[in-house]
Amino acid sequence: MINELVKDMVEAGVHYGHQTKKWNPKMKPYLMKDKGGIYIIDLEKTVQCLDKASDFLSGLAGKNKKVLFVGCKRQAQEAVREAAEATGQYYVNYRWLGGTLTNLTTIRNSVKRLKYLEDIERAPEYKAMSKKELSALGREKDKLHRNLNGVRDMEKQPDAVVIVDTARESIAVAEAKRLKIPIIGIVDTNGDPSKLEYPIPGNDDAMRSIRIVLQNLVDGIVVGAKSKSKD
Repeated sequence: MINELVKDMVEAGVHYGHQTKKWNPKMKPYLMKDKGGIYIIDLEKTVQCLDKASDFLSGLAGKNKKVLFVGCKRQAQEAVREAAEATGQYYVNYRWLGGTLTNLTTIRNSVKRLKYLEDIERAPEYKAMSKKELSALGREKDKLHRNLNGVRDMEKQPDAVVIVDTARESIAVAEAKRLKIPIIGIVDTNGDPSKLEYPIPGNDDAMRSIRIVLQNLVDGIVVGAKSKSKD
């Protein structure tokens, strides 16, 4: 199984890191060598880290805990949404709003605003609004929907966060650290694995690479949820 997974990872390009001049020295334990000025990630280490992270998420799912998937770069957006929806979890895949974790009250108020705008036609003031006003409200609704749809049901902080590209999503990492929420993250050769409880060394720029890592985490959550349903 491990050899098969490593083979799939090679085909997906999980082992390709950044140029050697862009590396973070803390990633050294997870690297094999540089090839043509690009660091190559040790996929056996990736599999080991992925197994630990998957087991952890499986345990959370078995206790009916909640996970927040985060990944706002273009290559990650669809994969993050699909992973969250496949497991009934939360997600942020367009833009991380500062305070999503540390100021949840403000986020909940924004969600209330979104729900109001979605139901604006039922509001008593609707008939008195001009086309210009309704157009502006429509744009506001679309913006809020992009930013908040994945967390609209998140009434409290999640029990863990899964982050694609921890270097890019540094604010999300900082908020989770501040609240002592465990972080699982795909860490490329320019990232800092020491900030995460469960770093997964891998290419966080290629769509196929992101998908294969997230799929293995999804599988872990599904297994945990099934074990809970049997109890």
